[in-house]
Amino acid sequence: MPMLLFRREDMELLGGLTIGYIRRGAAQSCMIGYWMGEKHAGQGHMLAALRVAIPYIYSGLQLHRIEAACIPENWKSIRLLEKAGFEREGLLRKYLKINGEWHDHMMFSRLPEDGEFGKMVGP
Repeated sequence: MPMLLFRREDMELLGGLTIGYIRRGAAQSCMIGYWMGEKHAGQGHMLAALRVAIPYIYSGLQLHRIEAACIPENWKSIRLLEKAGFEREGLLRKYLKINGEWHDHMMFSRLPEDGEFGKMVGP
């Protein structure tokens, strides 16, 4: 389920967020992925998008667990996930092949009891 982020003033594309790998049955979970245009990074746009997406995932999609993974060196992504109330779970060794090379990823998760939308740490 891809979502694109646009600036209201001029409808410039800022970035995107995807809710994928939706698992029903016993898991009731999904994986989120996101990207931000370089010139728009670090301005709080993705945190704002997560503030919309997270309640929708819990209430609208009625899922129990949200997962996200990022490269351990990507401190901006780690900081974003932590601000949005995600918890570190561990290292996924050689998880994704990027530009022909396998890369480790840090796994994060968020559960409904990890806090409400309004209680997430601000930008």
